[in-house]
Amino acid sequence: MQVTPIALGDPPLLNAAGLHAPYCLRTIVELRTDDGVTGVAEVPGGVAVTDALQDARDAVLGADPLNWHALRARIAERASPEPSATRGDKPWDGRTRVQVFSALDVACLDIAGKAFDVPVATLLGGIVRERVPYSAYLFYKYEGAGGALGWDIDPRATGWAAARQAEALDPDAIVAQATAMVNEFGFKSIKLKGGVFEPEREVAAIHALRKAFGPSVPLRFDPNALWKVETAVRWGRELEGVLEYLEDPVRGQDGMATVRRALTLPLATNMCTTSFDDLPGSVALGSEDIILTDHHFWGGLRASMELAAHCRTFGRGVSMHSNNHAGISLAAMTHLGAAMPNLSHALDTHYPWQCEEIIVGGRFVFDEGSIVLPTGSGLGVELDRAALARAHDTYKRCGYAERDDAPEMRKKVPDWTFSPTRW
Repeated sequence: MQVTPIALGDPPLLNAAGLHAPYCLRTIVELRTDDGVTGVAEVPGGVAVTDALQDARDAVLGADPLNWHALRARIAERASPEPSATRGDKPWDGRTRVQVFSALDVACLDIAGKAFDVPVATLLGGIVRERVPYSAYLFYKYEGAGGALGWDIDPRATGWAAARQAEALDPDAIVAQATAMVNEFGFKSIKLKGGVFEPEREVAAIHALRKAFGPSVPLRFDPNALWKVETAVRWGRELEGVLEYLEDPVRGQDGMATVRRALTLPLATNMCTTSFDDLPGSVALGSEDIILTDHHFWGGLRASMELAAHCRTFGRGVSMHSNNHAGISLAAMTHLGAAMPNLSHALDTHYPWQCEEIIVGGRFVFDEGSIVLPTGSGLGVELDRAALARAHDTYKRCGYAERDDAPEMRKKVPDWTFSPTRW
């Protein structure tokens, strides 16, 4: 078992918890069997996740990669419980045990796929689509490209490369960002990350996007639970008929259910219903219409398929949340999307915002907004050892141990503090 923390360049994207640092952290896990088959996985990074994976080593070594239930039980015996409250108030998930489950689940599936010479999607129940659709993911942002370029600007850049560097703080700039991203990658739907400015300003950006792209391009909007219930009802009513769905306008299942009863606009979540312990409340309260799984935080690909079955039973739509990721995670998401019969919406992805890659062959190419299921066995990707070494060296040099968007934000707004509810 090899665990390698890495850092990849990240632009200064704004979100409810502050501003992205110049680097995002990921952790790569490799499992090698005694007959030489290697499985890989990728999860969000940082010292806590890396340490949790290392702590699981004794349970992993000697395990049967085909007996996932036994391995998961062995890990669970050695780890502290993680109730839903440990997710935390930030837009990203603070739990570590589910990420350990995810990394090992994906790596074991990769091993099994290679051993039996079938794609991971086949092991998840079969391939229902060869092309998995993704959505454009827009951010308010400050000027700069992130990573090795720091906040420098390349004046030669055009198209999406220029938009990736450009400041985007008003509706016109958001439309320009969307236009460049859609032209480059062919996305058929668009999401805006909100929770950054007052609701009126962000809703104006949604209306500008609708005017620019017309009703044939679905729009989704995510205020990251920063709104009060009355704020969500007010602005949600204005967005009825405009949005495909409104994601996490308020905090908690009770708040979401109150908003849901007041609106005809569908609500989606990856913040109030984030674990199997949350599902009874979701059904009892009717807190959302769509659950956005994230295999990194639901405990793996198999767990996400279990969630999809729940959604089918209880009439929920299902799609996928995204965090900053490289190609191993994108491959895993694509296999999951290829195997999920009731996938109802295009998947989120941060992938266009990253430039570096750690897999052989370089970056995935979007075809009209979709990723074609990788060919070959397992996940269909292999680690580029030289690129992995560079990314690990960047991790050691960059000085970041955990994700924290507040310090970078305070470079722009010195007195800024995170607030779980802002408007």
